[in-house]
Amino acid sequence: MSTLAERLRGVIRDVQHRSEPAVSPPTGGSAQAADGAADVLGGEWREVGGQRFLIVDRRYGPGYRHGRMAIADAMPSADGLWPRLDLLANAACGGRPVFVDLETTGLAGGAGTYAFLVGCGWFDGGAFRIRQFVLTSFASERVLLDAVADVAGESGTVVTYNGKSFDLPLMETRFVLHRRETPFAGMPHVDMLHPARRLWRGDEASCRLTALEQTLCGYVRDGDVPGFEIPARYFQYVRNGDARPLSAVLEHNRLDLISLACLTARAAFLLDEGPAGARGAREALGLGRLYERGGLWRDARACFMRACTLDDHDTETRAESLRAYATASRRLRCHDDAAAAWRQVLQLPACPDAILREAAEALAVHHEHRARDLTAAHTLTLRSLTCQGTVARRQALQHRLARLERKLEGGTRPPISLF
Repeated sequence: MSTLAERLRGVIRDVQHRSEPAVSPPTGGSAQAADGAADVLGGEWREVGGQRFLIVDRRYGPGYRHGRMAIADAMPSADGLWPRLDLLANAACGGRPVFVDLETTGLAGGAGTYAFLVGCGWFDGGAFRIRQFVLTSFASERVLLDAVADVAGESGTVVTYNGKSFDLPLMETRFVLHRRETPFAGMPHVDMLHPARRLWRGDEASCRLTALEQTLCGYVRDGDVPGFEIPARYFQYVRNGDARPLSAVLEHNRLDLISLACLTARAAFLLDEGPAGARGAREALGLGRLYERGGLWRDARACFMRACTLDDHDTETRAESLRAYATASRRLRCHDDAAAAWRQVLQLPACPDAILREAAEALAVHHEHRARDLTAAHTLTLRSLTCQGTVARRQALQHRLARLERKLEGGTRPPISLF
């Protein structure tokens, strides 16, 4: 009869066997082809402790153009940081920013997903440098991660695109599996997906990185490998050692890093320039949101005001801009300006119901407690009740309405024109 310890060892062996990768590193007859990967991809081998991986370096000079933008146009200041980068990270940034983008064996995450290509980019001496770490054998992952940690150790801020949800958690998983501490832990992180959504989200434009590089940089990719093909190309290399399908994958990764750098520069320079730099109402509104998140209410209010004055927006954008301006004005105790903005909201045709309700409620409060016009407050509260809302909100409005009616009892309600 087997002991409990023997049964447990059998279970562990079975789990380890089932958790092995579905494919194995290039071996046997494909070894010669695998050795030629450095020539095909334009890189060089790095060997540590008998394990090796591939490093591919590229340098893009200041005159290199990425659509309408040149590397020189995206260059940070002499200290290696853009102005107001802290607002994008929502934290104090220090040291050289490193741009990170991964190509992986899948999108599921977890222990079974490998980052077979780790791309890192940074500005150096007037140029933009990209170093790509290619995992040519699963056994070499530990030494590859150590090399990535060396690059991260020379940087003070990490910049990604959707990295909070995918790239950095995946990297943390890989480091933990090798009993290493992730080099990005505690480092200020700029995930440009979120500022991009605030600044450039619109009905026509997508916030995919490839879409934004067309809109903002004027760069259109020719022959780019589709993202869904990337894992299959890597597994093909793992099976037969032919690195040619990976050439397009590495170029895709490099373009992502250059676009990410240009996008970050555009947002940072816009934050430094202020409302005058906004090219449209949506951009001005998003810029104000970034200032607002950083607690810079006066800058935010100026951006919201510019968004209200521009005439290139739809009704929803105008309503959002007026709402944001009113909220910022109230925060700065400019109550009359806030009330004027709320009145404009009530005059908008096809205004979103939620913003319409908020405007009516805010004006009711203003007329009851500041303007001391109970009749106007009563009228606005009745209007608020016509808008859809939660049960709790309707109960609060009915409570306010009852209070106003008690105050108005015995008095005369003079006619008033609200608008």
